[in-house]
Amino acid sequence: MNKATKVVLIIGVMVLVLGFYFYLLGSRGLSLIQTGGPVNIGLGIGVILLPILGVWIVGATLKAGFDHQHLASRMREENLELDVSDLPTMPSGRIARDAADQLFQQIKGEWEKDPDNWRNSYRLARAYDYAGDRGRARETMKRAVELERQESADR
Repeated sequence: MNKATKVVLIIGVMVLVLGFYFYLLGSRGLSLIQTGGPVNIGLGIGVILLPILGVWIVGATLKAGFDHQHLASRMREENLELDVSDLPTMPSGRIARDAADQLFQQIKGEWEKDPDNWRNSYRLARAYDYAGDRGRARETMKRAVELERQESADR
């Protein structure tokens, strides 16, 4: 079994476990509401809101993951994925800070020349991630997804 299959299997099992947990929470919430009384009804509504929020979070996370995998696949097909195999790494396996910062500066320069190209935004998001700036990596990847969708819609 290859690594990708293992990851998909683990995600599938986790989604099933969360689905069962959300079902149990919803059942408890309904039980509280059926018991009656203002406190029980209030608690029941609150408990029912938790699985609704959970389903939304799981759905949004899976959608983002599928979107990112789609872009990664396209980048590999176009041979534009960042090659970090030659960069020095720390014992943890992460790219050494100085090398990651240098890579980021190089990729940021490419992005500044054409910021509306989803490929450049994707590469910048990856460079942010390698440099340890997860927040900016997520935001930049969202932009890359939006730009790629616009490009696909324009075709």
